[in-house]
Amino acid sequence: MSLSVALQVAQSALAARQTETSTVSRNIAGAQDAGYSRKSVLLSAVVSDSGQSGGIRTEGIGRVTDNALYTSLLRSTSVGTSQEAVLEGLETLAQTFGDTELEQSPAALLGDLKTALQNASSDPNDTILAQDLLNSAKDMVDVLQRSSSAVQTVRADADAAIANSVDQVNKLLGQLEDLNTIIVKGTQSGHDVTDAQDSRDQVLLALSEEMGITTLTRADGDVVVYTDSGVTLFETSAREVSFAPTNTFSAATVGNAVFVDGVPVVGDDAVMPLSSGRLHGLTELRDEVAPTYQSQLDEIARGLIESFAESDQSGGGGPDQAGLFTWSGAPAVPVTATLSVGLAADIQINANADPDQGGDLDLLRDGGISDPLDPDYDYNPTDLAGYTGRYQDFLDGLDAPRVFDAGVDLDPTDTLTGFASSSVSWLESNRQTATSDLEIQSVIVNRTAESLANTTGVNIDEEMTLLLDIERAYAAASKLISAVDAMLDDLLAVAR
Repeated sequence: MSLSVALQVAQSALAARQTETSTVSRNIAGAQDAGYSRKSVLLSAVVSDSGQSGGIRTEGIGRVTDNALYTSLLRSTSVGTSQEAVLEGLETLAQTFGDTELEQSPAALLGDLKTALQNASSDPNDTILAQDLLNSAKDMVDVLQRSSSAVQTVRADADAAIANSVDQVNKLLGQLEDLNTIIVKGTQSGHDVTDAQDSRDQVLLALSEEMGITTLTRADGDVVVYTDSGVTLFETSAREVSFAPTNTFSAATVGNAVFVDGVPVVGDDAVMPLSSGRLHGLTELRDEVAPTYQSQLDEIARGLIESFAESDQSGGGGPDQAGLFTWSGAPAVPVTATLSVGLAADIQINANADPDQGGDLDLLRDGGISDPLDPDYDYNPTDLAGYTGRYQDFLDGLDAPRVFDAGVDLDPTDTLTGFASSSVSWLESNRQTATSDLEIQSVIVNRTAESLANTTGVNIDEEMTLLLDIERAYAAASKLISAVDAMLDDLLAVAR
């Protein structure tokens, strides 16, 4: 090896070690930064046309990646945020009226109503017991109305959260477009783009919290992003994600869809629906979980109206009419075995039996609440003070098997009491299942993130050891330069 080649080798080694030192310092500084991946210097040997080694050359800066772990993290994050959104809604419902021990649920108030009926039946002429019965009936109506209102509040909150999530998605897509442009241009020009790649990975991870995504990396570091259902979300430029929030919710309100580039991805009209992510969970809560519970409340309300309905006592075959519990469609009784949407919010106490509204408490015992002026619905025409038949009818009606709508996720053939209890159990069961699923998913996310960090992150001890190796290599290159310098001095001395 000639002295000039030796000097070239030493100089290239020094330059490479300088770059490596800078990169190690960069790794140590970024070790605690979220999403930072370890950087390393890419080196190659310089070989002359004659095949002689001429040193080393720095080809650029690379970063440690693990596509399999990163893809798994994206997927598990999306599933976790979806489950979390549903669980938060279920917990709100459960905290509001799901505790039978605190007598906040429809099932608990139905039990109080039965007790009041039994007490009133023991002394049908006692106005205090009759008033207690009326108060229990009012409490029952109140809890159904409040429960229905709470369900719609949960739906409205979910709808507002969907709007916030869509805003976040569009913001993240804008950041992704900027970073992707930097990466593509930097890759083409040979610049270091590893920090931009780290930032892009973090943006994609944040995006996966909002909706399930899959990614594809193309030439020059370009990335394409799809929803987990296959709709293109980003390709060179961001696609528009749009959503029109709903200001007010009732039981009959249908929430709007979320569109990606004009394609509905959540909602009843979704042709390529998301299967994970916060948007998926919020939509499931808004359009499935909460409406199902609302339907159960509506069926409880229908069961009450049916149980306390009055029939024609004259034998004339007149239609049944709403009695103590009534609704906007009175005097008719809601169609049996058929869901009346929003009935839990619509149910009310018949003013004819409420002294506060000018009514008569004796109608609870005697019947004729639907129309006090119509003798055909009077069960106690002789006004017997000890008449208990009507109270017993009420009790029998609460415990009689009846047919409920089959689309409410409960046994459609049950007593009203059993149906109300099953509704509370349904809510609690779903909450416990969601809690368990989220706990498991959280472990998966944490373990995956930890594995990814162990694979791609910075180990300070390893970096310090590498720094010592670089220092020794730097010293060796310096000695080679010193040796070449001494040889050149000797040559010059001989020449003189």
